[in-house]
Amino acid sequence: MQLLLQIWCPFEDSPMDRALYVWGCLRGSCQKKDGSIRAWRGLRFNEKYAAKLENKLMKKRERERAKAEAAATEEAKKAVPKTNPFAISASTADTSSNPFGLGDQIFGSAPISSAARPTVLESQDLETTFSNDEDSDNESDTSEQSLTIALAATTLDDSTWKAAPAYAPLYLSTASEYLPPLPKAKLPANVQILDPDTRDKNDPTWTSEAYENSLEIDNVFDRFAKRVAHESEQCLRYELKGTPLPFANDTVFDKLFPEPKSNITTVSKATFNVSPPAKRTYSPSTSGLIPPCPVCKAPRAFECQLMPNLINVLKALQDKPEDPKKQTEEERRKAVAQALKGGDGMSWGTAMIFSCEKDCCISTEGQVKEQRECWREEVVLIQWDA
Repeated sequence: MQLLLQIWCPFEDSPMDRALYVWGCLRGSCQKKDGSIRAWRGLRFNEKYAAKLENKLMKKRERERAKAEAAATEEAKKAVPKTNPFAISASTADTSSNPFGLGDQIFGSAPISSAARPTVLESQDLETTFSNDEDSDNESDTSEQSLTIALAATTLDDSTWKAAPAYAPLYLSTASEYLPPLPKAKLPANVQILDPDTRDKNDPTWTSEAYENSLEIDNVFDRFAKRVAHESEQCLRYELKGTPLPFANDTVFDKLFPEPKSNITTVSKATFNVSPPAKRTYSPSTSGLIPPCPVCKAPRAFECQLMPNLINVLKALQDKPEDPKKQTEEERRKAVAQALKGGDGMSWGTAMIFSCEKDCCISTEGQVKEQRECWREEVVLIQWDA
């Protein structure tokens, strides 16, 4: 099997380094068969990042505790009964020469009022927040600098990995998906289009992936083609716990997007009712195609999917011409025969990868014990190109 894709995709606030490895078979005899594309999830405990996360959590707890103490102090101040500053107390009447009993509160150097203290505390909290942000930035810069130095000093001349087979690196850039608004059609002034579906647009069944049932054309593929046309060079779609983009109306689509129960309307006499076409929504829990994680029993969620352009990118690397001086006549004949036969090559439309929601790294021997590293195979659903 060939390495199709390697993705560095650690979970947020997780101390584990995480990567996905997707492998596929190029043989024509393996196409349209289960297991021709497989994916593994690799985890490894990162001690430095775990210490950083622990320090971050400790500072967060300290800020929350200080905030709670400040709120309790403020509530205690509000609970103290207010006194009339013009009232003459017994002690003031006996010892003070000031008939108003205000003393140093007006003309003297009275002690700082406790009401001014929250401002000082707030400024201290603000300074602490800024210092924490600066520490985080400094740590990030330091780690990036150390990584750059380590990569510059690394060499494979004296390493045992030099003799191991390796794939040529091909790096992919990432970008957020942007869908431009549809252009408004120009209509005559006396023409108006009415939408028969008057449902609320905020309804979750409206905003989720929905597909109309039709027997004439494959609306699923049509929607896939229009969506991909905005970024035709994309090789991978990554949306953790999101909704996959189905390639065609096949068995995988029917189970991931089950057909809703049709509402039968009784028509009698002058009564006539036009129902909107039934729409499908994404429902992986009822599909039966995605088993839970065999180790922690947690459900699996959609993570990413391979796109058709990945085949073109990998094929271009595979078809690079070799040095004709190093190719014998027998090798040249085999290459020509293979090209004429067209036996090798991938023919899938998309491959959806579903991984463990908890990203577990526990022992497979039934012991609920965290491991420092592990490998887990995840579920791949393939939609083939007809």
